[in-house]
Amino acid sequence: MLVSAKEILDKAKAGKYAVGQFNINNLEWTKAILLTAQENNSPVILGVSEGAGKYMCGYNTVVGMVNGMLETLKITVPVALHLDHGSYEGAKACIEAGFSSIMFDGSHYPIEENIAKTTELIGIAHAKGISVEAEVGAIGGEEDGVIGGGEVADPKECKMIADLGVDMLAAGIGNIHGKYPANWKGLNFDVLAEIQKLTGTMPLVLHGGTGIPADMIKEAISLGVSKINVNTECQLSFADATRKYIEAGKDLEGKGFDPRKLLAPGFEAIKATVKEKMELFGSVDKA
Repeated sequence: MLVSAKEILDKAKAGKYAVGQFNINNLEWTKAILLTAQENNSPVILGVSEGAGKYMCGYNTVVGMVNGMLETLKITVPVALHLDHGSYEGAKACIEAGFSSIMFDGSHYPIEENIAKTTELIGIAHAKGISVEAEVGAIGGEEDGVIGGGEVADPKECKMIADLGVDMLAAGIGNIHGKYPANWKGLNFDVLAEIQKLTGTMPLVLHGGTGIPADMIKEAISLGVSKINVNTECQLSFADATRKYIEAGKDLEGKGFDPRKLLAPGFEAIKATVKEKMELFGSVDKA
């Protein structure tokens, strides 16, 4: 059964570890992440961007697939199904479809409008036991066509949004989606520390977890980050394993072209990547 991300992240914040949000793109992605979470006794958050939701035939399809897997694979660790960088309309649609958590990305609105829309969605979601993530300061890079330059959030604005009653807060601290460029300046820990001071027990969220050095990840967790989003790294490992399978001519051997065989190396690569992240974040055996 799906649980609210709040339930998972409040424990992580108190325990000074982080839980990974791993974005799903299809059946293989979902199955690989759920099995890895179960094998490592780790809570997990399945992230779904609006683009991925559309690709997978809509939010009702996603909810049906995830709930079916939880039952069939006998998944007992806590699992949240979370809308990633949702629009106002997308957040409402996911609440109706049966997601257990949503992110409303109002970072591109003026702060007053962000507050008004966030407040309304909190009321709707909390009435159904669904957790809400909000964002202050756009995350750099591109996510479903939304491009951010890696802005650093204003800690005072973070407190304004936190005080609305959101369950977790994503604050830009120089992090970006996708691959990090060679001239990336790193995370701004001074700003993170100030945000942590003003928001107290609120779990903080680090987007763009791919490519951030392990020591920075650990320092971010020590400063209140309880949820770390990973997507690109799983995509890269899946693509690399699939490429090697085809370049080795395995798809031409016997029934190697069968998608169940063709996608198997990528499936295992996702599992290995997710396990590595769970170990780094400290969520193993925290279910």
